[in-house]
Amino acid sequence: MNVLITGGAGFIGSHLTRLLLSEGHSVHLLDNLSTGRRENVADLLGDNCTLQVQSVADALTNIAWLREFDAIYHLAAAVGVQLIVDEPVRSIETNVMETTAVMRGAAAFNIPVLITSSSEVYGKGVKMPFSEDDDVTYGATIYNRWSYAAAKAIDEYLALAYHQQHALPTVVVRLFNTVGPGQLGKYGMVIPRFIEAALAGQPLQIYGDGQQSRCFGHVADIVAAMPKLLRNPDCHGRVFNLGSDEEVTIKHLAERIIALSASSSSVTFVPYDEAYGARFDDLRRRVPDLTRINQAIGYRPTRQLDDILRELITAAKG
Repeated sequence: MNVLITGGAGFIGSHLTRLLLSEGHSVHLLDNLSTGRRENVADLLGDNCTLQVQSVADALTNIAWLREFDAIYHLAAAVGVQLIVDEPVRSIETNVMETTAVMRGAAAFNIPVLITSSSEVYGKGVKMPFSEDDDVTYGATIYNRWSYAAAKAIDEYLALAYHQQHALPTVVVRLFNTVGPGQLGKYGMVIPRFIEAALAGQPLQIYGDGQQSRCFGHVADIVAAMPKLLRNPDCHGRVFNLGSDEEVTIKHLAERIIALSASSSSVTFVPYDEAYGARFDDLRRRVPDLTRINQAIGYRPTRQLDDILRELITAAKG
């Protein structure tokens, strides 16, 4: 197959690229390198893997070139809590306008599309675990965080609408926290940020009280599921949670990283308003129900959190 990956030079995109190349496919990467990095894919570029440095919106002003692709994985997005808080306009426009461009182009040539959404779509939901058909509640519009949730929800509406109205093969995956080799802490990603501090003997800064909990899936599990979903006609027009359901509080996560890295670091707590500004809202728990994706493609996470942390600590040590 000839595959297009938007955001292909990003953390998840680069891992998906490696997987698809290993299966014998040709891959074209579209990335403006705003958060993606050329270094992530430099060793992959060649006859079967090309990189186009351009925004999705600019590249798709003319959609004719899309006709050569057999599948599209739309991963390009504004990502990371810090980026969402600092640049809300960029977050909204990137997520909504570029997804619109991708869907229009794909529909013109009936190209199957996988759209990566986010667990942020669940908003302030309190029913655990989160199931794909749950109702959602967002906070007040003064909080930038919920603009990201709403924008990703619009992406989902678009994908599902194109499937319903144009019979376009589409799949939506709601990604929960994804970690693995090559991820940076630059945009607020907590595990690489904690590991970097632990190995440097610096305090691990926890935003809030540390009792908020998350689930962290390994990127290899995540990208392995994506082609299986897109290639399965029974999955088209549907939404799937994708991640791990092993829950951990952020305080416990910091303590595990300190222990596994044999670090002398301490833990400090930073109020949200100091970390992100006064207009920040958070949610206490985020746990996916993986029943639907398990029934569809037999998906289950293959790596436990401690195994993931040991791998990333070892890699960070060089």
